[in-house]
Amino acid sequence: MNENKIYLTSSEIGCLWTSYMNDSMAKCILGFMLNHIEDTDIKPAVQYAYDLSSSHLDFCNSLFEQEQFAIPNGFTENDVNMDAPWLFSDVFCLTYVNHMAKVGMLANSGFVSMSAREDISKFYTQALIDTSTLYNRTNKIAISKGVHARHPYIEVPKETDYVDSKKYLSGLNPFTNKRPLNAVEISHLYMNVLTNAMGVKLCLSFAQTSPSKEVQDFMLRGEKISNKHIRIFTDILLENDIPTPRLPDVSVSNSTTKTFSDKLMMFHMALLSSAGTGNYATAAAASQRSDLAINYERLSLEIAQYAKSGADIMIKHQWLEQPPGTKDRENLARNKSGNGT
Repeated sequence: MNENKIYLTSSEIGCLWTSYMNDSMAKCILGFMLNHIEDTDIKPAVQYAYDLSSSHLDFCNSLFEQEQFAIPNGFTENDVNMDAPWLFSDVFCLTYVNHMAKVGMLANSGFVSMSAREDISKFYTQALIDTSTLYNRTNKIAISKGVHARHPYIEVPKETDYVDSKKYLSGLNPFTNKRPLNAVEISHLYMNVLTNAMGVKLCLSFAQTSPSKEVQDFMLRGEKISNKHIRIFTDILLENDIPTPRLPDVSVSNSTTKTFSDKLMMFHMALLSSAGTGNYATAAAASQRSDLAINYERLSLEIAQYAKSGADIMIKHQWLEQPPGTKDRENLARNKSGNGT
């Protein structure tokens, strides 16, 4: 053993494996989008996202070889039909990349905090910078085209204040008036409407292009859950005279041609479910009205149950790739005893 070598920690192994899986999936989807995008403002941004995923995969492949780290199967050109007809509008592609950049920023910031080895830390720090650049770039394009779903305006505070009653935290009693939403609560409600709207469109596009009845049903169930959550969050905003989000035209075509593998689509929904659960947990912690926190917790359970059924489908068809882990010591000992050694 080389005593001078700094070996990968469990967290770094987990981060790298996750990055490889996510970027190999993203490269398939973005590559398909690039085949059909016509807008000369949007296409370079999607190309930038594609190039980022490619460069991340190059780094991981090089590192895996250096560390004798088994390269994950991930996703390849076999998981996307590049000859399939147009599926997503150009504005959908822009909105999708913007949304996934948000997911990427959260993931990469976490990876930075879990990485100690210098080369890994530098990689994720740069990945965070690049993903932030992508997010800002897609925001700028959306604003210039008038398709940016801007959060609502409220009056700027003219003075500071303190909470003077426990009633500020209440919201469950149907016989009392709930206090108005504060800016933090509005921002999370609004953001979760937008993310669920993206989920609706993805679920529909995946359902209509999958040849599997089982996957179709799973995607349509996801679409219903997302629409239900949108209604709940929108109703809360409307109760407080907050305008509902003006969503861009993130349309999908009527194509029913198989475009992505069922394995890729199921993995993508698992990723979005995980991100959604994280969003709800953050929103629940930040919301000071008890009814909002309980709503987020209740809806998180629904997402968890949906994700579990998706994992069951993936396991059934051997689509769920297992993350690296430690050896089962008890099983090893039993096998050793059984072999008489």
